[in-house]
Amino acid sequence: MALIKGLHAFIIKEQFKKSMEAKGYAFFGLENKSPYNVNIIGVRSDEDIFNEFDDALVVIYRDTKRNWEVRSYSITTDPGKVWQEKPQNSKGCAILVPGQYRGVYKIDSHAGKYTALCQRRGNVKVFRDADKDHEHDRDHGTIDEGMFGINIHRSRSTGDTELIGAYSAGCQVFKNANDFKDFMKLVQKSADRYGNAFSYTLLNEGDLLGF
Repeated sequence: MALIKGLHAFIIKEQFKKSMEAKGYAFFGLENKSPYNVNIIGVRSDEDIFNEFDDALVVIYRDTKRNWEVRSYSITTDPGKVWQEKPQNSKGCAILVPGQYRGVYKIDSHAGKYTALCQRRGNVKVFRDADKDHEHDRDHGTIDEGMFGINIHRSRSTGDTELIGAYSAGCQVFKNANDFKDFMKLVQKSADRYGNAFSYTLLNEGDLLGF
């Protein structure tokens, strides 16, 4: 986990804000300047290494002094080898479509095992990858929309996880257990102030390169 403050956090905030506003997405914390009004943003790597945690989750918010802070974590936004080879859905394995999913997530129980940020409050869109070829197929002709349980959760309960394996069937999954704990403490602070509803934005790496 990287915690970034001061000028560097402001520069990163500006880069993400411009990219998101260009797409018509909301960016929180600009006007009321209240603390912990979090922007939760996944960034899908252009490198796209199969079955590895090669993506990032970035949280941008104001601290209690109303200064910008950025936290960056290693995650995957893509499914792992197990469920790509044996999709749970007959249409194919789920790969979340980039976009902003407003108010779709809440703090809840993931698979009845532990607390995570879960898709409970609305639909998301996923690509359906059905050919089991160890490549992430993102064909717009396969897009499926609904309540699929595309949660934001951890992999192992301790330490780092080297390969995604069975930890993601399309969920956004943390590589490191302590990073996930840090993230959940942060979103709980937000929930205490604004209620248990969260937006999640997924960008492609290339979306940020023009700013």
